[in-house]
Amino acid sequence: MRRKLDLRTGRPVWTAYRAPKVPVEALRRDMACDALVIGMGVSGALIAEALTGAGLSVIAIDRRGPLLGSTAATTALVQFEVDQPLTKLVPRIGRDAAERAWQRSRLAVTNLAGRIDRLGIACNASLRPSLLLAGDVLDPAGLETEALARRSVGIGAEFLPRKVLKAEFGFARDGAILSTGNIQLDPRKLSAGMLNLARQRGATFFAPVEATALEHDAGGVTVATKNGPAIRAGHVVLATGYELMDIVPKVPHSVVSTWALATVRQKHTPWPREAFVWEASDPYLYARVTHDGRIVCGGEDEEFTDEEARDALIGEKTSAILAKLKKLVPDADMRAEFAWTGSFGTTPTGLPYVGAIPRHPRIFAAMGYGGNGITFSQMASELILNAIEGREDRDAALFSLSR
Repeated sequence: MRRKLDLRTGRPVWTAYRAPKVPVEALRRDMACDALVIGMGVSGALIAEALTGAGLSVIAIDRRGPLLGSTAATTALVQFEVDQPLTKLVPRIGRDAAERAWQRSRLAVTNLAGRIDRLGIACNASLRPSLLLAGDVLDPAGLETEALARRSVGIGAEFLPRKVLKAEFGFARDGAILSTGNIQLDPRKLSAGMLNLARQRGATFFAPVEATALEHDAGGVTVATKNGPAIRAGHVVLATGYELMDIVPKVPHSVVSTWALATVRQKHTPWPREAFVWEASDPYLYARVTHDGRIVCGGEDEEFTDEEARDALIGEKTSAILAKLKKLVPDADMRAEFAWTGSFGTTPTGLPYVGAIPRHPRIFAAMGYGGNGITFSQMASELILNAIEGREDRDAALFSLSR
C-alpha cells in the first residue's frame, strides 16, 4: 500500500448510535470468487451489495475491519451538488462533460434514496433541502447565474435573495441557492445494512486482512495477503478510500484534513426544514441536523500534513467552527458533545476517479471523493457493476482513471 493513514481521531457523533454488527471471519486458506472488494467502508459496502445483487460471488476484506476507516468521520450530507459549482466546472472540463457530471451526481442521489427504500436499509434516511450560501467563491450574482445554469440542464435550483432567505430560513446572509432531494442518513448504519444484505446473499467477509500484492492475468487476479492465504478473483475492486495501493496510478488527487463537531440535542428545531447548509466559499462551512436534533457542523479544511499535526488541532478547530456556527444560528445551544477530525481525498475538479486501472481491465478503483463521498460511492457501485457485466455506461469516461 502506497499510503497508510490513521484516518480519523476523536469521537464522531455516529458512535452514539448503535449500528448492526457485521460478522467477519479469519482468512485461513486460499479462496476464490467472482469479485473481491478490498475495503469495507461505505464504498465497499455499496459495491458489495450491488455485485451480490447481480448474482456474483463476492469476498470483501479490510485491513482494519468493517466501518473502522473514514466512514465514521463523514458528516453524511449526501448531496448531489459537486464541490465545483457547475459554472466553475464548465471552464475546466467543457460544457458537455460538466453538465453530464452534475446530472449523473443528481441521478446517484435519487438512485441511492430509492435503493435504501427498496432494500429496507434502516439508516435514519430522509430527504432534505439544501442551501448553498453566498461566499467568496460565488457571490449573490454568481449564485443567480449558477441556479440558472443548473435549471438549464434539468437540475432544480432556486435563488433566494437576502430578504427571502432571512424570512424563510432565518439566515442573515446575502443570498442562497435552494435545492431539494438530498439525503441525510447515518453512514455506519447504511454501510452495515448494505454489508449484511450482501452477506445474506452469500458474500464472505474476512478481517483483519491486508492485501499485499495483485497479479493480473487474462483469467483474473490473484491477491496475496499479509496473513498468507491468497484470493483468486475474476475482478478486484479497490475501495480503500484515501489509502492507495501501489497499482493505482498517480492522478491529480490530494488528501485534506477536516474537522467536525456535533452539539447536544437542541430543544427546538434549529432552523426551518432542517435543511443542509453549506457555503460557496473555500474552505466552506457545512451543517446539518441529525434525526434526534443535534447540529453537526464541519469545515476549516487544510492540506493534510501528518496525523499528529491534524489531531493536535481538534480543540482549536472546534472553537473556530463553533464561532462560525454561532454567527449562523445565534440562538442554538453551542455545547459540543462530539468532536473529531479525519482525512479525505479531493480532486481539482471535485469529481471522483472511478473505473478500471489502465492496463489492468479486471482491477477497478474508486477514489478521490471530495465532499460528495457517499454520493460518489453510489455512483461507483453503478459504474463498476456496469463495467464488470459488460454494459456500456455513457458517463464512464467522465470519471475514468485515464481521463
